[in-house]
Amino acid sequence: MLTATHLHAMIVHFPIALLLAGFLSDLLYLTTKKPFFKTAGLYLLVLGALGAVAAYLTGNAAGDGLDDGSSLGKAIEVHEDAALLTMVLSIVAAAFRMVIESDKFKPKWGYAASLVLYAIVIASVARTGFYGGELVYKHGAGVELEISLTPEPEN
Repeated sequence: MLTATHLHAMIVHFPIALLLAGFLSDLLYLTTKKPFFKTAGLYLLVLGALGAVAAYLTGNAAGDGLDDGSSLGKAIEVHEDAALLTMVLSIVAAAFRMVIESDKFKPKWGYAASLVLYAIVIASVARTGFYGGELVYKHGAGVELEISLTPEPEN
């Protein structure tokens, strides 16, 4: 059965990859000055921000009912807070980048500010991923163990 936990695990890797690839694309633009990389960076940022929304929503649904006072509940809350910050930062970064790329508003400092904001998004993604990894590998969140009480027959 497909659950919110399964959906979150399937979706969460897309915004991570999209945002990282977009940031690297922007860095390539700085070194090559090829407009393709700047455009790709913008599109990947927008897609990554949309993916961050989907990851946050599925993660929020997966964590419903687990926010108790236990260490797992506290770890989920820390991860959820980090994910909310990442989602908001990625949306703000995408909106800012779309504004400075428009024909009506092109400040000289805009692209540099956009890159700084993008770098902050990447740091936030890394922080959120760290806490998500702790949920799975330290607390066993989302891991289903199947224990058989009957011994398996010997061959």
